[in-house]
Amino acid sequence: MTDRPTADGAAELRKQIARTRSQLGSTVEELAARTDLRGRAKARAADLKDRAGAMTVQLRSSAAQAGHTVQVRAKDAGHTVQEKAAHAGHNARAEGTVPAPLSAPVGYVRRHPRPVVIMAAALIVAAGAAFGRRRASRC
Repeated sequence: MTDRPTADGAAELRKQIARTRSQLGSTVEELAARTDLRGRAKARAADLKDRAGAMTVQLRSSAAQAGHTVQVRAKDAGHTVQEKAAHAGHNARAEGTVPAPLSAPVGYVRRHPRPVVIMAAALIVAAGAAFGRRRASRC
């Protein structure tokens, strides 16, 4: 019966040694990971690169949306200017009188309304951009 308890004791010692080796290996791996500055720096750089890529995508999306909004507003403004010009032209025609200094420009606008509308829309967009920049600089 003395052989049996020693065999169990030796087996138990072997199990303890195996557990201790495993714990020691884990501890060494953790310490090695903490002292691996180059590896940690590379991981941090990769993380920052991923963040920058995500921000780039977000900014491009925002810029595209803003461009689309400006385009729609310019188109609407152009239509508004064209309608007002047509209304003013009809009023001037109905009255039959256009002041002498304005007769040449009014005649040109009647014959060629598109360039005038484009210039008016461009002025509106430029004013909106300047106002937007001024508002953005306040924030």
